[in-house]
Amino acid sequence: MNTPLPNDGRQTPNRPGIVAVVPAAGVGKRMQANIPKQYLTIGDKTILEHTVNCLLQHADIVAVIIAISDGDEYFAETGLQDDSRVTVVSGGKERADSVLSGLIAAGDAKWVMVHDAARPCLQHGDLDALIDTAITSEHGAILAAPVRDTMKRADSHGGINETVCREQLWHALTPQMFPTEMLRDALKSALENSLLVTDEASAIELAGGKPKLVQGSASNIKVTQPDDLNLAAYYLSTR
Repeated sequence: MNTPLPNDGRQTPNRPGIVAVVPAAGVGKRMQANIPKQYLTIGDKTILEHTVNCLLQHADIVAVIIAISDGDEYFAETGLQDDSRVTVVSGGKERADSVLSGLIAAGDAKWVMVHDAARPCLQHGDLDALIDTAITSEHGAILAAPVRDTMKRADSHGGINETVCREQLWHALTPQMFPTEMLRDALKSALENSLLVTDEASAIELAGGKPKLVQGSASNIKVTQPDDLNLAAYYLSTR
């Protein structure tokens, strides 16, 4: 699906207009909720609305493409469907399929960033740092957090097999930003060859790229467990 994307005049030669892709076709089983977690509410908005509105409020992001599951009965109840800057596409069974659907809809956009639907607490300062690094990097960049805790590798019985050195280990976060064509080609190749893709950077890595790491804020949490909802509400209340 190639949908014309809005251009509100914010694109400049040095700060190109960026399209954001938000995969939102998952069900979030670990939340133990009766609806997909992206449609749980914090205050008077769904998590998805908080996430997408944060992206759209950034000056360099000109459009957001949301990949939802076929038969999604919740999106129409959000305030996003009437925003001309939002495009909706059909998501796939796996995250990579949903992201690729969004990348195809992005058409000839030069830059794309992919952000988790369930990360509503993104800060614009982190976005600025990510964009600054990505547009000067050959293979894009991702937000990430250095590992602070002692890391253990378990055996198949749940015992500790070894302590893993945490030096130079990072937790991958989102958004992750790349040249659109580069990410599109990398994801297509990975899917065609049945390669494991756990995030967009891993697809770039499989294609031989080395994205840059940009340290992000600890508040950029992913709502995964029930307790995360209260923490996200707290971070949003401090904005």
